[in-house]
Amino acid sequence: MARRPRWTSEQIPDLAGRVAVVTGANSGIGLETVRELARRGARTILACRSEERGRRGIGELQAEMPDSSVELMKLDLGSLSSIQAFAHDFARGHTRLDMLINNAGVMAVPHSLTEDGFESQMGVNHLGHFALTGRLLEPLLATPGARVVTVSSVGHRGATMDFENLLFENGGYTPFRPYWRSKLANLLFTYELERRLRSAGARVSALAAHPGFSSTNIGGHLSRHWYSRIQEPLMSAFIQSAAMGALPTLRAAVDPDAEGGQFYGPSGLGGLRGHPVVVSSNAASHNSEYSRRLWRVSEELTGVHYELGSSGAAG
Repeated sequence: MARRPRWTSEQIPDLAGRVAVVTGANSGIGLETVRELARRGARTILACRSEERGRRGIGELQAEMPDSSVELMKLDLGSLSSIQAFAHDFARGHTRLDMLINNAGVMAVPHSLTEDGFESQMGVNHLGHFALTGRLLEPLLATPGARVVTVSSVGHRGATMDFENLLFENGGYTPFRPYWRSKLANLLFTYELERRLRSAGARVSALAAHPGFSSTNIGGHLSRHWYSRIQEPLMSAFIQSAAMGALPTLRAAVDPDAEGGQFYGPSGLGGLRGHPVVVSSNAASHNSEYSRRLWRVSEELTGVHYELGSSGAAG
């Protein structure tokens, strides 16, 4: 049997007339995702916390592709009020949303809280994207074939779900534990969202992706530690470019053959690098009790409730 060709950015179809939102789009995988979507004609919104870094990203894209349609909108996923304001501003200028790419994230940072009092890694990586997706549900539902792609990590395999200490409010914080948990939460959210969309008969799909071991600035602060400097020469042999790291996200977002509930990641070296294929996630990510409970808690914490009826609004 002939092997299928490796999926690359050359296989991205014409996206003229489509609208995309990419969070954390000012650099790394987010910027590479925007670059390829815009290159194929999509009107692409860079949703960034830092307007200064976002403008630099816009400048880089426009210098390379003067005719591309890219736009900067401020979004702080650590602030529920910022998320609500972003969704309101988006709705004023757009009636459709073909691709919502939940890409932004923080990794292994010292303990801190978001504006709303959530542990920052769970707060930004999961709760912020849960709220954003709910707030943008109306234009998503109004766009047949729309996709929500949430970026997880191979690190989800190291996570545990403890609903009695979900945000580490009762202690036990170490820099990586909430990161891993947030990446497991990204998958639980994706699979539960897909189940709810299918149950409602919505023409929207939820998928997930992970970049493998890619060169980004999400963990740049870790390079200051002595152990990172020792490991860096060895690690560099396994790191792939941000452009390669963006391919699983892009395939989940645009491949006509991609299906709701699929998880895309690199094909080789333990899922750390390579071209994107459908990959598996751990048993915990498919635990329906976890996914339903996380959904309920996320609604309670964010105040965002998904209404998948005829109105398509999220309160």
